[in-house]
Amino acid sequence: MPVFPNIILYAIPFFILAMLVELFVTIKMHIKSYETKDAFASISMGIGNVLLGFLSKAIVLAAFFYVYEHFRFFTIPLTWWSFVLIFFADDFTYYWYHRVSHECRFFWASHVVHHSSEHYNLSTALRQTWSGGFFSFIFWLWMPLIGFHPAMIMLTMSISLLYQFWIHTEAIHKLPKWFEVVMNTPSHHRVHHGSNPVYLDRNHAGILIIWDKLFGTFQPELENEKVVYGLVKNIHTYNPIKIAFLEWFYMFKDAFTGKKSLKERLLYLTKPPGWKHDGTGKISEELRAEWLKKQ
Repeated sequence: MPVFPNIILYAIPFFILAMLVELFVTIKMHIKSYETKDAFASISMGIGNVLLGFLSKAIVLAAFFYVYEHFRFFTIPLTWWSFVLIFFADDFTYYWYHRVSHECRFFWASHVVHHSSEHYNLSTALRQTWSGGFFSFIFWLWMPLIGFHPAMIMLTMSISLLYQFWIHTEAIHKLPKWFEVVMNTPSHHRVHHGSNPVYLDRNHAGILIIWDKLFGTFQPELENEKVVYGLVKNIHTYNPIKIAFLEWFYMFKDAFTGKKSLKERLLYLTKPPGWKHDGTGKISEELRAEWLKKQ
């Protein structure tokens, strides 16, 4: 079995240093991107994610190995071209996992954690789910099935997560045009964290922004539409337990209380956030359409 380092753990000192540098730079730029309680809440979520990750990653690795050892169609060797292939395969998979996490409330219940801050800085990148790691790996199961070694998959997933850390900043406005065309950047990802109707459920990319452009979910950052960070309905809490589990509570409450048919109860798990069985809710597509009509 190939042994690759856990690059996320090795990167923790870099994360701390980068946040301190960003804080200094944003103060110099007169950008108030940090709020003490919010930053500590984000860091707490990151610590919880790492600790729970020792268990969830063991489950994920076991699932990948089970599929790889018993069901794989091919054996893809560990060579330079296989790392090129897995880079694109992982980034493509991440796009669809991320997109579904915004369009299906069950997956949103864990992913919402990352969007719950009303601030945008490098500490926000650390605001990670405590529950998603136990089931989101199902999107990647096709990779050991076709013959990618589980260790390669885990390494590539970590590289993607590491890349996405630095794009959570307001200190960088725009990068060279050629880079903005192909890669995910702070500008593109600021859009993704916006609660403005025009920005909702856009720019789901991990590393390459090309997937959003191919599949119709790309939205550039508009100079006349400042990004408002957070949720359509913010949760207004710094309590890590509430941040981690509030949406699970709300989702199950919507699904299993009140007078509803079995189909309606199930739809609360599969429909996009904002959907209501009685038509009183609005999903992001409806909010965006209303905004565009006013322009």
